[in-house]
Amino acid sequence: MNTATTEPRLVADLKSRIDTGMASGELLSDGQLRKQINVFANNFGPPVLAGLDGEALLLRMHGRADPQARCMAYWLEFMNDDQFDTFRFGSIAGGSAFKFGLFQRKEDGAWVTGSPGGVRTLTVAEAAEMARRQRDELLVGLEVINGIASEASDDAYLQLQENMEKAAPALSGDGWAHKYWFLINPDKLDDYHSPAYQRFHLFKLLQLPPDGTGIWHAKGRFACAGRFVALAKKLDVPVPSLTRVLNQRSPYHRYWRVGTSSGSTGESFWHEMRDGGFVSLGWKELSDLSEILALSRGEAKEAIRDRLAPRYVDKPGIATRKAGEILNLASEISEGDIVLACDGLKVRGVGRVTGPYEYEERLNFPHKRPVEWLNLDEWQMPEAEGLRTTVFNLGSKPKNLLELETRLLNGGTPRQHSAAVAVPTVTSATTLPRLDAITARIEGVLRRKGQVILYGPPGTGKTHHALTATRELAARQAFRKPFKDLSNTERRQIEGDSGLVRICTFHPGYGYEDFVEGLRPVAPDGQMLFEPRDGHFKRLCEAARANPEKSFFLVVDEINRGDVPRIFGELLTILELNKRDLQVILPVTGAAFSVPPNVYLIGTMNTADRSISMLDAALRRRFGFIELMPDSSVLRDQKAGSLPLGPWLDALNARLRSNLKRDARNLQVGHAYLMARQPLTSIAEFSRVLRDDIIPLLEEYCYDDFQMLGDILGKALVDAEVGRIRDELFSPGSEESLVEALSYEEMQPLVMAKEAAGTSDDTDDLAADADDAGDDDAAA
Repeated sequence: MNTATTEPRLVADLKSRIDTGMASGELLSDGQLRKQINVFANNFGPPVLAGLDGEALLLRMHGRADPQARCMAYWLEFMNDDQFDTFRFGSIAGGSAFKFGLFQRKEDGAWVTGSPGGVRTLTVAEAAEMARRQRDELLVGLEVINGIASEASDDAYLQLQENMEKAAPALSGDGWAHKYWFLINPDKLDDYHSPAYQRFHLFKLLQLPPDGTGIWHAKGRFACAGRFVALAKKLDVPVPSLTRVLNQRSPYHRYWRVGTSSGSTGESFWHEMRDGGFVSLGWKELSDLSEILALSRGEAKEAIRDRLAPRYVDKPGIATRKAGEILNLASEISEGDIVLACDGLKVRGVGRVTGPYEYEERLNFPHKRPVEWLNLDEWQMPEAEGLRTTVFNLGSKPKNLLELETRLLNGGTPRQHSAAVAVPTVTSATTLPRLDAITARIEGVLRRKGQVILYGPPGTGKTHHALTATRELAARQAFRKPFKDLSNTERRQIEGDSGLVRICTFHPGYGYEDFVEGLRPVAPDGQMLFEPRDGHFKRLCEAARANPEKSFFLVVDEINRGDVPRIFGELLTILELNKRDLQVILPVTGAAFSVPPNVYLIGTMNTADRSISMLDAALRRRFGFIELMPDSSVLRDQKAGSLPLGPWLDALNARLRSNLKRDARNLQVGHAYLMARQPLTSIAEFSRVLRDDIIPLLEEYCYDDFQMLGDILGKALVDAEVGRIRDELFSPGSEESLVEALSYEEMQPLVMAKEAAGTSDDTDDLAADADDAGDDDAAA
């Protein structure tokens, strides 16, 4: 039996996420998943493939020229209908159709094999023979998999890996074949069809892979399967539900080691990186690489190598290698990737990359990426990896990743040194706590675009997050302190009509004259005159121009309710960060005007009123967008009386999505409805919110269709025949009847059953179980 244990806190977290997913309908039951798997098996199972040969077998497995013929390869990669959703069972997307060994070209129906760089056309007979060999390996592989016990040990799965390589030498390393074997035998394999993804999630579970490999250079797809099968059994869920939750909990990312000190002088730039909230590299003579990054990777690497050539006249190989490492920092590292700031084997800090490449000329190491520091404990990597390399993709030494993930789970020293400061970057000795996740995302978009729109259904906290983020960023930039630590005098400089953070609301009557400038009537001495008056945005820009050392923020609430092209006018041209030095002539006063670089706009947009696709295209191009959706996690474990708020909200939104269909995702109910400053605690409070806020919203969504409203809220609460809400359930003393009406079986299949049984979420019994020394800019 598999003896690997999972950290109790992780088990508890996974169990909570699974319960929420089941209650909301996001996770399918074992029966629902089996039904879909059976549909696949009925079309492509062993008896079907064994009964075919020649061109019939070829077309069943790989035929794609006929768009109506859905071959097995199509089902494995793309099929998504009411009967079979292939994305529920792990993705094999990416790459080209050559990954299947052969495929039928849609344009001319020809059969081809090889690679994108070496295409070989096959006759029908040759293609049929290849399909036959693949079919035979698929069937032999299934026999091998059938021979493993349902609760096998690590050693048994390691042996399975070896046996599969012998039985199916051509297919045992292919993701599509692994997916086929999983769909036919889902109780013995996992549905991670990439070895890197398997091992990534094992490290996130604080487990070393049984074959002793890291993320890279992994041996195969079968050695780790038993770990996921065993954990799914422990949590009593199908493997696809477990992996779906694992993916949501820990989206895949890479790990990078970045040096912090000069390779020749030993000078450390760590404190500059730590306090500034970034990692960076030297090679100042390269200047800004932004234009180069628009090229293909090969062209960009060649261009950087050419700029480095004068430094490495006698070492052209080093110039090429360093160009690749610089490009790794500038473009290969993705937002969300984890970076380890290192000095030799010593890890100085661990952070998450939050934004794109930036060039800051005043720095000694000017090529940088913004980072949110997660852990600032110093520790030694257990194994040497990537030493004497400036930027290195970690993953070959498993003990390093295990140590890292253990430290991230356990936390570290207070993150008082982290300073993901507002745009423009401020380097200061003052230390700051890290930003919350949404504020960090807003800051990242502002760095890149200068303006951002927060959008989502009603009640998702868009205005709250816009104001919270702008106040925090302004406070850090102006006073080097979090907003909560400001004095009353300092807060007055942040807020108000003349502060660093200002707010306006767009509406159908709001115009250019309110936002930029216009003529307003005045009557001195009783004579009516019209004089120019500056609008909200122009006044902010004049204040920002007079105080270039400070950042100014304008929150535009309900930005989609105004006629945006008319309100912004010619300013749409000069909003972009790279056009802030351009001037336009304002039509009313004839004055030259530009938008200062220290001005930032944050809009909010309710998608129940209007989707992003309806916005003016010019506006969409100039703004970044951050979606805020209902987040039941902020209500986790909170109850109004005996009603669990988080699961109830998830179930309500699941019913909304199911019944409203078109644009239903934008018509959900946000978590803010169930919160004042804190989650609601009494059923009386909840009753008022449901009656006065949520039900009127749902009535609008349903266009007074009480049959649909009853399907969403329940027949016990809605009298569809008469067309009314059962108001008596909201009268004083009827609280328990209201809870009972809201707890009908279809709405809360999991949570309410647990509540009725008096069970808890206790998990104790679950838990039991290249060397460049001497290079000044090649940081060590």
